[in-house]
Amino acid sequence: MAPIPTPSAQPEDAPGAYVGLSAETAERQARERGWTTVRALPPGTVITMEFRSGRINFEVDGGAVRR
Repeated sequence: MAPIPTPSAQPEDAPGAYVGLSAETAERQARERGWTTVRALPPGTVITMEFRSGRINFEVDGGAVRR
């Protein structure tokens, strides 16, 4: 039987700390802090809510992270 894959680690980070940063700065900092998938989404984008370890979503409006 194949071994169960080990999920990537969830970074110890406070997602709220990215609010107000430019999208570019937030993405760079998130990757430096260990996030493997960083998504910048416009307000109101419909996304699925499944949990994926190592992924962070930013709502970006006017070039800045809003949530």
